[in-house]
Amino acid sequence: MFAKKRSLWLFLLPGLMGLMVFHLVPFIGGIYFSLTDGTVHNRLVWFENYRRVWGNAAFRQGLGNSLELSLLSTPLIFLFSFVLALMLKTLRERSLPYRNILLMPYLVPSSALLIIWMVLFDYGGIVNRLVVALGLERVMWLESGALRVPIILLYVWKNMGFSVVIFSAALQSLPDEYYEFAMLEGAGPVRQARSITLPLILPTAFLVFVLAWVNAFKIFKEVYFIGGAYPRDEVYTLQHFMNNRFTKLEYQDVTTAAYSFALIVLVFFALLYARKGVRGHDRY
Repeated sequence: MFAKKRSLWLFLLPGLMGLMVFHLVPFIGGIYFSLTDGTVHNRLVWFENYRRVWGNAAFRQGLGNSLELSLLSTPLIFLFSFVLALMLKTLRERSLPYRNILLMPYLVPSSALLIIWMVLFDYGGIVNRLVVALGLERVMWLESGALRVPIILLYVWKNMGFSVVIFSAALQSLPDEYYEFAMLEGAGPVRQARSITLPLILPTAFLVFVLAWVNAFKIFKEVYFIGGAYPRDEVYTLQHFMNNRFTKLEYQDVTTAAYSFALIVLVFFALLYARKGVRGHDRY
């Protein structure tokens, strides 16, 4: 048995070496780089870079917009994917084509989806025609602060199918006896979803929420494709700040912004895991 474990490390070693060389070492080196002045002598300035970056209005605006977009997108992804997974569960074997249709936007390149989205939300596009049919005025969706709406809808449409697949896999493992007993007791679909389904698939639901929240911070190329490197203030994200600083060779600002964001994410995940652990302990 121990000989098998020793031989297993021989197969894991190449992957671990690649992980250390291309991920762990640059991560640690980046922390040191964010504490230096970036000159030839590379002197330590400690937290001076962090003080300067956090005092930058563009950084604060980009960070705030990124957090706001994630807080708007993540609940929509979670709610819609959970409801659709419950609906597909009732179809059983007939749900496979619908799951494939929902997953297609996740597999299609973002550039192709953006072209479709720009046609839909153009000033003379289908969406504005529907707005006019409702008796309202046309909206400059792609050239104003209203760009948040198509960007969030695009993100939800693109990533919802992946979350539906994860939820569907978890729902397949639930025994039907619980739902049969709940129906006999008079529990409706909403009560069943709240009292049976969600508690039983809580780890999967937590995973879907975390993935949706992390992926929400990747809403950059869509805004960049439409609004360029300097879009309107309402859709200026943290990635815009980092990308613009990188083009100006201000690498200290890039690494400082990256590790500031990483610290925020780690704190948020620590709170989520602590909350999840407390709830799990309370159930027992």
